[in-house]
Amino acid sequence: MTEPASTIVILTGAGISKESGLDTFRDNDGIWAKVRIEDVATPEAYIRNPTRVQEFYNARRAGLKEPNVVPNPAHDALARLEKDWPGEVLLVTQNIDDLHERAGSHNLIHMHGELLKVRCEYCDALMQWEDDLSTTTPCPHCGRKGGLRPHVVWFGEMPLGMDKIYESLDTCRLFVSIGTSGNVYPAAGFVQHVRYRGLAHSVELNLEPSQGATLFSEAIYGPATEIVPAFVERILKDGIPAP
Repeated sequence: MTEPASTIVILTGAGISKESGLDTFRDNDGIWAKVRIEDVATPEAYIRNPTRVQEFYNARRAGLKEPNVVPNPAHDALARLEKDWPGEVLLVTQNIDDLHERAGSHNLIHMHGELLKVRCEYCDALMQWEDDLSTTTPCPHCGRKGGLRPHVVWFGEMPLGMDKIYESLDTCRLFVSIGTSGNVYPAAGFVQHVRYRGLAHSVELNLEPSQGATLFSEAIYGPATEIVPAFVERILKDGIPAP
């Protein structure tokens, strides 16, 4: 068992929010089975048809605010780990929902942006936003129309917070990947980065094996609401296994 103050890095993907009522992306019935990435999630799509892109994210924003969409026990368990672990717990999420925040997580990086934020391409203002957005919505900061876009990292754009993420991956003693498909980079490469260092134990918690499953030191499969709380309980009780 390593020192109790060791750093833990946790990566979460859409699978952790599925049991809260949000669609995943790459399942057979996921979002990308219903709409083409090229039509709604690239800078080119936004240039070509901004109205369609705004409508897509308006619908997702509205879905996130449905009363039945709430944090589940997996979100709650990760918030508890951050609170009770004596070292640092960095939560890196590919998700653009706010369920981790609602569960009580604070040390959090949304590497793919946040659905409930928008930014202005004219004045660079970043702001909370829960209402619909259109191509004619004026920016509350600069007053110009046509510059507000979802604060979401589209395909072809650079994910957020990468310097901090890799700094933590370089020093962590435990890396955990939860609910990810393992085929979206750079996040899919985090386990390989940690593995080559040889200093961290790595664990995949997923409904089924990801594309990078063989790279992990340990794997536990099942519903996130069951396996994540049990895993957190184990770490808080027994500490981090040796690499």
